Amino acid sequence: MGISAREAVLHGRRIGYLHLLPEGAPTDDPLVLVHGLAGTSATWKPLLAELDRRGCTREVIAVDLPGHGRSQRPHGDYSIAGYANVVRDLLVGLGHRHVTLVGHSLGGGVALQFSYQFPQMCGRVVLVDSGGLGTGVSRAIRAANLPGTAMALPLIANRLTVALARAVVGRRVEARELVEHFGTLASRDARTSFVRTVRASVGLGGQRVSATEKLYLAEDLPSLVVWGTEDRVIPVGHGRRAADLMPGSRLVELEGAGHFPHVAQPAWFADVLVGFLDETTPARLDVEDLAHHVDA
Repeated sequence: MGISAREAVLHGRRIGYLHLLPEGAPTDDPLVLVHGLAGTSATWKPLLAELDRRGCTREVIAVDLPGHGRSQRPHGDYSIAGYANVVRDLLVGLGHRHVTLVGHSLGGGVALQFSYQFPQMCGRVVLVDSGGLGTGVSRAIRAANLPGTAMALPLIANRLTVALARAVVGRRVEARELVEHFGTLASRDARTSFVRTVRASVGLGGQRVSATEKLYLAEDLPSLVVWGTEDRVIPVGHGRRAADLMPGSRLVELEGAGHFPHVAQPAWFADVLVGFLDETTPARLDVEDLAHHVDA
């Protein structure tokens, strides 16, 4: 059936998502893709196209988080936990009770939070240059905490500056993806969501929200960590440390890639992802399974 753009209404607000639904795809354990800060579901289009080209037999849902892409701004909760709740509600509304989550950057933090809040719904987790694994983050993101940022952004991110940036980067894939993320901030709603989301989880000193002390709870959850070795937004050391702290997890690095390995090399990323899915069995967890591991 190919890739389609769809919408749902949750709690009176529009949520957009991209949907790949091959004919005969099983209804259980779809692949759910969650983008990063200032991103949209469009960041997953190269991967979706690659999966579609290969004759993927799995349902795939790439969501626009509230305030991003075609999704309306949230009522006021811009926290990672709040975003995880929206992903849960969207999936339940679509009839899904058990999924595999793939999260990039901020979306990685959302995926981790989802697995922690709703263990019974999460069968696997894939973290791609993920947030929430340490304090390090680029100065540009930390700067969103400075006074006057919300007023300055329209001068920095507008149609003219975005067009100039696109012309400068040309066909350099990852640089162009960064410009596309930057370009979303030309929208007032997207700027508001960007600033409020950053301030909910990042301070001037770096990321304030970290899941590292809870990563041992992923012992029974098949986990894959993917990172670009030249990431200048979130350092690759975060991924290496996370993989060490997640028992049984896999770490795969893309040499020379930056913050968007899924865009830089979608065929490579599809190989890694599909291999992981084929070689693992989704976990079937509940709160009692979590209780066996929690350090009290």
